[in-house]
Order: sequence, then C-alpha cells, then structure tokens
Amino acid sequence: MAVVDGAEEAGRIGLAVLQAGGPAIDGVTDAIVALEDDPRMNAGTGSRLRIDGRAQMDASIMTDDLEAGAVAAIEYVKNPILVARKVMETPHILLVGPDAVRFARRMGFRRYDPVTAEAIQRWKESLEKIRKGDLPPYARKWMAFKDLVGTVGAVARDSEGRFCAGSSTGGTAFMMPGRVGDSPILGAGIYCGPAGAVSVTGTGEEILRRVLSKFVYDRMAGGRRTQAACDEGLRLYKRTVPIGIIAVGRDGAAEACNRSMAWWTNAPAKSARRNRIA
Repeated sequence: MAVVDGAEEAGRIGLAVLQAGGPAIDGVTDAIVALEDDPRMNAGTGSRLRIDGRAQMDASIMTDDLEAGAVAAIEYVKNPILVARKVMETPHILLVGPDAVRFARRMGFRRYDPVTAEAIQRWKESLEKIRKGDLPPYARKWMAFKDLVGTVGAVARDSEGRFCAGSSTGGTAFMMPGRVGDSPILGAGIYCGPAGAVSVTGTGEEILRRVLSKFVYDRMAGGRRTQAACDEGLRLYKRTVPIGIIAVGRDGAAEACNRSMAWWTNAPAKSARRNRIA
C-alpha cells in the first residue's frame, strides 16, 4: 500500500474482474499481481533485501470459506501471490523457504530475480546504518523504519457476496535471513470469513503479537461496522508503531492507518449486490 497511482491501477484491475462477474479471489489475485509487478512496491519486483543481500518474500490469500494458501521466505519467483494461490490446491496452507521454491518450480513458475537497483541501494544504506549504529530503538531489534514502503494487500467482495483477502511483501529493513513477518500468517496479516475480509500492513512483529487481522474481523463478525472495527484495531498500537488496515464487510469498505498509506476503493451505488475492492 505504497504509491497512490499504483494502488489505484491495481484496484481498477481487480474491480474489472468483479464487474465482469468474476469471483473475489480472482479480483484480489489480479490486483496483487499488479502491485507485485510495480518495482516501486515492497512486494515481488523491488522487494526489500535481507541483510545478506537476498530477496525473500511472503504472500498469502484467503477466502470466506476459510480456504487459504501462503508462502514465506520464498526466493526467485516473480509473483509470490500466485504461488500462494497454488498452495490452496494442496492439503496444506503454508510452505516456506527452499521447499516453497521447489514447489513453485513444480507448478511451472520460472526462476525470476526480483532484485532491482533501487533495492540494492536501500540495502547498502541499511548496512551502512548498521555499521555506524545509526539506528532508532526499534531498528536495533530488526524492526522497520517509519518511512518504509510497506506490504501490499487487497480485499474484495464480489457480486455473489463472497469475500477474499490477500497480502504480499518483501519484508522490512534490517531483516535477518529467514525472518517471516505477519503477511503469510492467517489472523495476523490477513483474515477472511463470512463477515468480511481484512488485510494489514506495518511492523510485522507487532501485528503478529496482537493477531491484528483476526482482531478486526472478530469485531466485524460481532456486528461492528467495518470502519469502527478498523479503528478499534488501530487503537491497539502506540503512534510510534506503523500500522495500516484495509477491510471490506457487508456494509462496505474501510481503512485505518497512522501513517501515509495509499489505498483505493470504488464507491458503487447502493445495491443488495455490490463489488468492492480495497
């Protein structure tokens, strides 16, 4: 959720699927693929690098029947969200590391290097800060800078009332190899059920500690309006912890954040059957 025009373009791509009668899962998938292909985003091409210079990416997708697929610390694929969706076809939910890469190859995903010149420059700057000790307290614990371009996500409700949530990320600054954040973890980075869909971004370790997406979803399921549920989720955190939340429920789409966050939603006329993507 990083650059306004990129978020808008991805939203329109996903919405076109829904307006053509496609399922929410296709709208979310296509929107996130567009974001992963945008090198300005910290997901897919352009992902942040680990302190050893590698790009290890996380992604997940979940539908309102509680089906889900996710990958973590996956390397050398172009679109982690597509691999995560393939995991949904297996008996499992989450595949990680080299075995996730091998699974991707078996599924026909070719080798692809997502590292850009800009990502390499950011990595060098991070290493220099480590050497100088020029780090705020949260970065000393391998947390992200406040100005980090973060995770991408999408949520949707289709014309049949089905919900889907998805997320993809390259991680944060100052990541140890093998680090897994909130994005591929159900209930933390995303959650989806009959009451709606939630996707979040921010400091992954803090999101994991509070199981943020499930917290927001449970309030929606309990009858809170979607906006109120997002606001309650945001209030769990101090202002110093970067957090962004997008959600769609039966009453529409909502967002809450304590940092600048690019997001896009359509605003259809009132109807019993609506397409929404955020």
